[in-house]
Amino acid sequence: MEDVDLDSLLGLVAGSLGYTCSFAPDGGTLTLSGAPSGAPSGAPSGPDTVTVRLAGLRAEAGRHSREDWPTLVSEHLAHTLATLDEPLDACDLAQIRPLLRTRIRLDDDLGPARVVGRHLTADLVEVLTIGYGREGRPVRPEEVGCWPITPAQALELAADNTRKDERLSATREDLGGVAVRRLTGSTACAATHLRHLEDYFPVPADGALVVLPDPATLVVHPVEGLDVVRAIERLRTFAQREFERAADPLSPQVHWWHRGRLSLIRADLVRQDGQTRLVVAPPQEFARVLASLAGRPGGGTGGA
Repeated sequence: MEDVDLDSLLGLVAGSLGYTCSFAPDGGTLTLSGAPSGAPSGAPSGPDTVTVRLAGLRAEAGRHSREDWPTLVSEHLAHTLATLDEPLDACDLAQIRPLLRTRIRLDDDLGPARVVGRHLTADLVEVLTIGYGREGRPVRPEEVGCWPITPAQALELAADNTRKDERLSATREDLGGVAVRRLTGSTACAATHLRHLEDYFPVPADGALVVLPDPATLVVHPVEGLDVVRAIERLRTFAQREFERAADPLSPQVHWWHRGRLSLIRADLVRQDGQTRLVVAPPQEFARVLASLAGRPGGGTGGA
């Protein structure tokens, strides 16, 4: 009964778009025939038939309430029609495996779009993409639903592809007396290399401060001594400036990379009475690290 209901919705939406449709005997695909309604006179004709894969959509429908099904069906058909010009079939993992990448995006920028990804922080999401062109496009859940691997496995595969694409350029810089390393790449995937910082410099046990002002840039400072307090200020000011200049900004905030996890160190620039001061609200675990550093002989010196 659930499949009949979903198929009825598919038929209704296809009909509203001006197509006639027929289902494969196994229900795995839907064939759309005829020209879509509303096509402008004299416009180039598209293919006579369009094949819509349904395995991923059926899996997604099973994870949502029926109230969501009309939206799932409409978005799935619209996406299929919008990607007809892509040279490969995104539902065929064997074809698109080499093109899978990840990219860090702001959660707010994703809006209501349904994508495959994982949160690094409350604000930053590592999104699975197919690498058509320089930036690629996000992969939809119903596309991954056609693959013989889980979304988590797909993300790991894509992250490994991203790492193999290029080795980031690493330079030493000084931010007002704070030594940092800037890691940059030619693509918009540098932030994915977070999990492999040790490829570029020794990462201490207490991790590293990180800013990601744009998707192609990482600036890091190892957490080795109490100079991290000054480093937070310098990095926050630097990240804000670079964020405002970037054509494709990502985040002006300072983060802490520690044991494979990224945590936000909330640092707000507060302007009052003509002066600007930094108000820092570190996560509890990072505060404990600061307390530990303060208790060490000399408080540590740090470096990059």
